[in-house]
Amino acid sequence: MRILLIHPNYHSGGAEIAGNWPPAWAAYLSGALRAAGYDDIHFIDAMTDDLSEELLRALLAEQKPDLVGATAITPSIYKAERALQIAKELHPDCVTVLGGIHATFMYQQVLSEAPWIDVIARGEGEAVIQNLARAVEAGRWPAAAREIRGLAFAEGDKIVATPAEPPVEDLEKIEPDWGVLEWDKYVYIPTGTRVAIPNMARGCPFTCSFCSQWKFWRNYRVREPKKVVDEIETLVRDHRVGFFILADEEPTIHRKKFIEFCEELERRDLPVRWGINTRVTDILRDEEYLPLYRRAGLIHVSLGTEAAAQLKLDRFNKETTVAENKKAIELLRKHGIVAEAQFIVGLENETAETLEETYRMALDWKPDMANWAMYTPWPFSDLFQELGEKVEIFDYEKYNFVTPIIKPEALEREELLDRVMNNYRRFYMRKSFLSYPWIRNRQKRNYKLGCLKAFLKSGVQRTFYDLGRVGYWGPQSKASVDFGFDTSRGQGVLKPVEATAAGAADWRAVQDATRKRADAEATRARKRREAERLGVSVPAAAAMACGGGKEQLGDAAMAQMFEKSETISGPA
Repeated sequence: MRILLIHPNYHSGGAEIAGNWPPAWAAYLSGALRAAGYDDIHFIDAMTDDLSEELLRALLAEQKPDLVGATAITPSIYKAERALQIAKELHPDCVTVLGGIHATFMYQQVLSEAPWIDVIARGEGEAVIQNLARAVEAGRWPAAAREIRGLAFAEGDKIVATPAEPPVEDLEKIEPDWGVLEWDKYVYIPTGTRVAIPNMARGCPFTCSFCSQWKFWRNYRVREPKKVVDEIETLVRDHRVGFFILADEEPTIHRKKFIEFCEELERRDLPVRWGINTRVTDILRDEEYLPLYRRAGLIHVSLGTEAAAQLKLDRFNKETTVAENKKAIELLRKHGIVAEAQFIVGLENETAETLEETYRMALDWKPDMANWAMYTPWPFSDLFQELGEKVEIFDYEKYNFVTPIIKPEALEREELLDRVMNNYRRFYMRKSFLSYPWIRNRQKRNYKLGCLKAFLKSGVQRTFYDLGRVGYWGPQSKASVDFGFDTSRGQGVLKPVEATAAGAADWRAVQDATRKRADAEATRARKRREAERLGVSVPAAAAMACGGGKEQLGDAAMAQMFEKSETISGPA
């Protein structure tokens, strides 16, 4: 049986300006399929190759597949749907399957607007794709559809969701097929080397209202650090990878295992550098270990500082202070690690003054890099529902962190974009002339100049922030900017069906328990800030999770959670 996987051709001018990122999902699914005995597996990376529909059609015509799979995050959903439509047009008898976080939670919308998609694979995909492939090969599809867990499909005029497939308990049993990727295509511009995106864990033990990682992966599972380094060593040795970014939302959550991971990397002394995203509070917590992290090859940390105004920090229950943000950046720079400050802009209460404030904060904190991302409310998150009428745009292709989805009350979207670009221009102009060329640490200096090269390249090509496509050329052009919103998209499907599905009660129980801990921690944090304001000495605060102000689990609590974790049942 021939199986074909397609990575849809979606571009937005966001993170991709730093290079071409290898689609790890294809390696994981290909590995699972090979483990199940399927060897005739092919992969088309339409995004990296920037394939037009005509070129994609030509490649698909050559394949004659029995099963065609694609994945989609929210902004790439329409490109993924179209790729599978072309496959169905060419090969009417093939089974088309779509996975990924958007399809998992919005399967009713997807199956309604794209009837050529035979089935949705919901959640963690390895076991689901194996069972689906077996049914197709045995000629039992679609008769056996209701017997396979983790699916959603149309049955007449009804959409059916089968019970969830339990999460993979032992992540070490998953063997990714990295050979399915053409590694010479995946180059990280700042270092000029091949790049990989391995992971240490799946899921998150916290239940933030704006995120659905905890719903998608269900249980939080951390791999053994030695096994992760084994995988990285394989990527370095067999595929000449010179840089990697851990895919985890917050790889430092499990402090003990992250330290073990760094110790193992240091011991092996692999010729590879790497980066992570993490929390300000985790950096403060791990101050004494930062020299180890740097010796292990960590060179770039992107911090979720997210806003300069404390008001906005509280909106996301961050419970971090402006002083803590500045301190974390100072610590990273002190130990030779590139510190990147992430600012979320474009909330409904954004003003010209608050945008200017983020720039002034960036100057004061002195991060090596700064990134201003447009607030993007995922349609399957709790916060999306809470925003209600403030969400006016349902063209999911624009949910990409570079397009203003929420219109501020005091700003037009075009002015918001212009002021964000003004922040970028001023910040990186200063860095270009007054900072990067004069960094004493040679490795860090070269890395930063490489980052500047990536920015300049995307600027010349007009791909940064999708500026060329929307028609922005500077302040003089803001009146003619056109974001190209398709107002016909998304109407009538504002709420994911998971909100009313059986199994939602299980999610709410998990979330309520975590929020009770969060409330207690938030109260302690507020008292701590008030004490600091009054000059009263207080104990150091416990580190918190990404974005939710949740209680950071200690090693003992984390171990207890793993021992007691149970699989959540239900259709979602």
